[in-house]
Amino acid sequence: MPDENWNLTNCIFDVKIFILFPIVGDGQWDGAARGWSAVPAPKVIEYRKRHNRTTARRYATLNYLGLDEKCRRLFLSMIGIFYERDVNHMSKIKEFLKKKDVVFTLRRYGIDALGAMAQGLFCTLLVGTILNTIGQQFGIGFLNQVIVTIGTGEGATAYTIGGLASALVGPGIAVSIGYALRCPNLVLFSLIPVGFAANAMGGAGGPLAVYFVTIAAAECGKLVSKETRIDILVTPIVTILIGIGVASVIAEPIGTAAKSVGFAIMWATELRPFFMGIVVSAIIGIALTLPISSAAICAAFGLTGLAGGAAVAGCCAQMIGFAVMSFRENRWGGLVAQGVGTSMLQMPNIVKNPRIWIPPTLASMITGPIATCVFKLQMNGSPVSSGMGTCGFVGQIGVYTGWLNDIAAGTKSAITTMDWLGMILICFVLPALLSLLFCEILRKMGWIREDDLKLDL
Repeated sequence: MPDENWNLTNCIFDVKIFILFPIVGDGQWDGAARGWSAVPAPKVIEYRKRHNRTTARRYATLNYLGLDEKCRRLFLSMIGIFYERDVNHMSKIKEFLKKKDVVFTLRRYGIDALGAMAQGLFCTLLVGTILNTIGQQFGIGFLNQVIVTIGTGEGATAYTIGGLASALVGPGIAVSIGYALRCPNLVLFSLIPVGFAANAMGGAGGPLAVYFVTIAAAECGKLVSKETRIDILVTPIVTILIGIGVASVIAEPIGTAAKSVGFAIMWATELRPFFMGIVVSAIIGIALTLPISSAAICAAFGLTGLAGGAAVAGCCAQMIGFAVMSFRENRWGGLVAQGVGTSMLQMPNIVKNPRIWIPPTLASMITGPIATCVFKLQMNGSPVSSGMGTCGFVGQIGVYTGWLNDIAAGTKSAITTMDWLGMILICFVLPALLSLLFCEILRKMGWIREDDLKLDL
């Protein structure tokens, strides 16, 4: 009778024995009625007996099997061989990926890469914005001086120190992400043109496009790195071609998706000031913290007036809110980095615990309608300032510039105490107090734990 302990693993061995070892003993074919029966060669039996007597006895039962059972076992055995081959193949792939340090984990892409991206954004776009603001407001000559002009004629673009730093945000983000992914040197340096292209193609969603494109290019570059004798050519070419190829496919749709945020904002501007203040403040504030350009969205849709004031309120709520509520973990360095830099530094922590985003978002939904209904706060300066918040105090300078423009146009008689009080409360005091209050409530509820807001600065 057939062995009841037979399974797929034994079946795999059965077919391997009969295929790989010659049958030199009694082998016969008794016709369709009886089916095929074979007795393995004596040396095979002895080999099996030395290693597993139970398996050896199993072969003795083959003569008692019917044709259907033998065919079934043979079929399953072949499946087992292919399965075993695929498992071995997958094992080799895993070993290769491990050797190349290509690790598909949430921590690698959702925490390490996002954290590095925020630092790359800070060191280029935000620092450039701060330098430009300082130069313009204090009349510092060398900060306002054009250091390079790219292009000729009407298409020429002049750059100051700050302007050039801001223009290189794409390469800055790409290199920072590549460093976090532990890219070899040739891959890391090849990400510079990849980041520039992805940011240019992505429009308002440029930083987010750079994030996805850089990850794809970096990992592919790591796979081919040092695999050929002409690595100096192969690795940069593969990294750049894959990076720009991916950018040409996904960068524009990401930019379109980012612009859809702007359409939602324009819809909100048609609401009454109270509801418009809530919606615009919350959406622009969230966009500021996300890896998309809130400033580009505001500029693209010309967000000024009361809607611009609500946008300023939302951005300030995110930046000041995160800076104050994380003071116990990050102290003064974190206060400055987030309060004058960017709240995007908290994105890796938001990925780990999204609840930390609740306090500043709630604060923005309160300060927004206060700005539009109580203080009538308007941002009539450059629309890009509406999406900058307290980054280099660009948002506040934009509001002040708008006041001066209104006075020059005759629509405003003077800057009043109420104007200054409103800006200070909306941009600094209320975001700090409200975010801290909501954060302490969530800490007591256990939703925010110790070091959930810790930054690696």
